[in-house]
Amino acid sequence: MPDHSTPLVLQCVDLDSGASRPLYDQLYRDLRQAILSSQLLPGMQLPSTRALADELGLSRNTVLGAYDQLEAEGYLQSRVGSGTYVAQELPEALRSVRGESHLNPSSQRFSDDAGDASPLSERGGALTDLQLSAFRPDEKPRAFRPGLPALDAFPIETWSRLVSRRWRSLPASTLGYRRSTGFPPLRETIAAYLQESRGACCSPEQVIVVSGTQQAITLVAHVLLDPGDRAWIEDPGYPRAEGAFRWAGAQTVPVPLDREGLDVDAGRTRGDAQIAYVTPSHQYPLGITMSLSRRLELLEWANETGAWILEDDYDSEYRYEGRPIAALQGLDDAGRVIYVGSFSKVLFPALRLGYLVVPEPLIEPFSAAKSIVERCPPLVPQMAATDFLEEGHFKRHLRRMRTLYAERQSVLIESLREQMGGPVDVSSDEAGLHLTLFLDAASRDEAVSEAAEARGVTAPPLSFYAADALDQNGLVLGYAAVDAEAIRDGAAQLAEAIDAARSDGREEPSEIAAS
Repeated sequence: MPDHSTPLVLQCVDLDSGASRPLYDQLYRDLRQAILSSQLLPGMQLPSTRALADELGLSRNTVLGAYDQLEAEGYLQSRVGSGTYVAQELPEALRSVRGESHLNPSSQRFSDDAGDASPLSERGGALTDLQLSAFRPDEKPRAFRPGLPALDAFPIETWSRLVSRRWRSLPASTLGYRRSTGFPPLRETIAAYLQESRGACCSPEQVIVVSGTQQAITLVAHVLLDPGDRAWIEDPGYPRAEGAFRWAGAQTVPVPLDREGLDVDAGRTRGDAQIAYVTPSHQYPLGITMSLSRRLELLEWANETGAWILEDDYDSEYRYEGRPIAALQGLDDAGRVIYVGSFSKVLFPALRLGYLVVPEPLIEPFSAAKSIVERCPPLVPQMAATDFLEEGHFKRHLRRMRTLYAERQSVLIESLREQMGGPVDVSSDEAGLHLTLFLDAASRDEAVSEAAEARGVTAPPLSFYAADALDQNGLVLGYAAVDAEAIRDGAAQLAEAIDAARSDGREEPSEIAAS
């Protein structure tokens, strides 16, 4: 990357850490204005997010957020393996803009310390500096993006047949508004499935169909929490859960993990909370399975304090040794656990079907809340999902995917060993769709992640998922969405990225930490 770009960019940036506007938004606005005023010319290469973060004394995620927003709006263009550039062509209407606001600056709500107009509420403003994803959402599957199943292995012909059959026989009477809680036969099928496979205790009435895990968590946060309430979150953990709680005005309390899962004693020392968000069957992203004793301890804490537990069971179906671990909800005798499940990992994310299982006293308030955020979920996809489960396609698909993912996981671990020249330290390989590769102190995970991205490999840094500083250094590697050849190629590129990041940091090369 040309060195001369950094001083020029720095001249365009004037950040105020004391202003109410987040630093991410200040940087975005400064760079946008510099592009519109031709201080930064079309085609000019910008510094890497890591280099600019180091120069400005910011976190890389702050700079990444500003770059991503500018790219989404067409001001910047990224080129894999090359870098980030000012867009070659901007609409003429944009070129005439000089950053003037058309909002009324006399409105106190719409003004910040710098006098710039802002249309955001306090809740909206609090979200602008939250980095909720380590990759672009529309990116095609590639090594090693986590969170994606094998889309190419989904039985799309079977699914298409089920959808077509439903449309052909759909009575006109069903085309109006439906129940906000979901298609009753699907709720019955989900309840039966959870009882059989997850050891859950629930009736169909307790199942509420939602458009994925994120809507479920957001509903829980808004129904059960008041502004200022406290929510325990796993650290490291799922950033979008933190975002949902903060959007509801809650204060998130990072709670560390140990070998048994969420450290309840550590949580108590940080003060009790109104809710605890956990991923007990396969912790995200470290892959820890919460022990039985720790589950009972967490339930005891909830009973003592009157708190809720939000159990996110995002990929429990994929366990490669023994049967899937029973849900925490099945151990709950006091009605303190709300269970979240999704079809995103077992079918496909674009389906946007998930479910909440709420204790009986919460059925009515959650049903009302669901009707506000979504009048009714799409009917035909629910019907097709019902048929897919009831006719045995779902079980067959899960069996095939468990075999496929176990094979791909094995290829990943073996490829990493070959490329690293020996043993590698990875998280538990007993379940899930991703592994965490732990790095030694000579390899800063953010630098390695950026070097990997430049080589066409997505490898989010473990530090991205952490609220507090970690004593671990690693990369979260998804292996489910790509085939063996792509996994081997990705491992080779990742090894190069580790070496490159060490060289940039002027560290002496050393081996990946041995397990």
